[in-house]
Amino acid sequence: MKKSILLALVFCTFGVNAQETEEAKKEKFSISGGIDTYYRTNFNAPNGDNAVAPATSFSNLPGFALGMANLIVGYEDEKVGFVADLVYGPRGEDATFMSGELRPDGSSNIVNQLYTYWNVSDNVTLTFGNFNTFLGYEVISPTGNFNYSTSYLFSYGPFSHTGLKADIALGENTSLMLAVMNPTDATEYNPNSGYAIGGQFGFYGQYLNVLVDQGAFEIDYTGGFDITEKFYLGINGAYYNSGKDNGDVGFGGVALYPQYTTSELFTIGLRTEYFQEVNAFGAIGTEVKDSSVIAATLTGNFRINDLTIIPELRLDSSSDDFFLDSDLEAQKSLSSFALAAVYSF
Repeated sequence: MKKSILLALVFCTFGVNAQETEEAKKEKFSISGGIDTYYRTNFNAPNGDNAVAPATSFSNLPGFALGMANLIVGYEDEKVGFVADLVYGPRGEDATFMSGELRPDGSSNIVNQLYTYWNVSDNVTLTFGNFNTFLGYEVISPTGNFNYSTSYLFSYGPFSHTGLKADIALGENTSLMLAVMNPTDATEYNPNSGYAIGGQFGFYGQYLNVLVDQGAFEIDYTGGFDITEKFYLGINGAYYNSGKDNGDVGFGGVALYPQYTTSELFTIGLRTEYFQEVNAFGAIGTEVKDSSVIAATLTGNFRINDLTIIPELRLDSSSDDFFLDSDLEAQKSLSSFALAAVYSF
């Protein structure tokens, strides 16, 4: 009888421990993401099949349109972990454009990020794989942005990198990141023998970023300040040059992001941006040398639990005629409205 009771206790203890181990593993898994959809129309330009839009990434389709579905699965224990960030929809395809160009028949164009990491110590983390860029104020997922449409600086900076990076905590409010990566946006594999080198220095929430990519060079400042408890000012400035061997073209600009929180449910913000091409970069729709654009975007955020409703008025004013009016004649300005719904989980 004693042996039977002891044996039963052993099996019971083993079962409880196995259950606790399984529950502990489940707690280390995380699932997050979001979906977004929107409506967009122009006030002084055609809509429908002839619709025009700012030469920036995402939210440029006319009428009722889709953004993307974003699913992020992660696992983390004390030392190691991984992140698999998958996207599907027009915004996701635009974000992973190089996957389709490098390998059109592949399936990796749904991969926004895919990396593993190792916490070598309390102060050093190594990340290996495909990760979103460390440059710029805005990000690919609309759940991480205040404005729904994106800036010129974000759109013509890099989106993602594949490589190896080291994040180093130098102090409580000081950090350093160093990385070696494939050429910019070549996320599936390296299409040539060159590599890019990146670095970031962080100090009290202000970040200085540098990217050197086979002769091309970009320097970027991203930061912000809490002016008061309700008023925040974000700042982004960048300069890019392709290098003499690549035509010596590029861009530069600055964007300000003042945002005022009126209540727990509503925040209003105005993104103002100046963006200029260098030596006919051609990014904003013209080959005229040193074209520039000023864009003002008035955005509201209505928060209903995990759902954010985003109405947005945008005015783009250019130095040259590269927008089209309703008669398909060239003009220097474009005014538009968007209403987006972004759900995060």
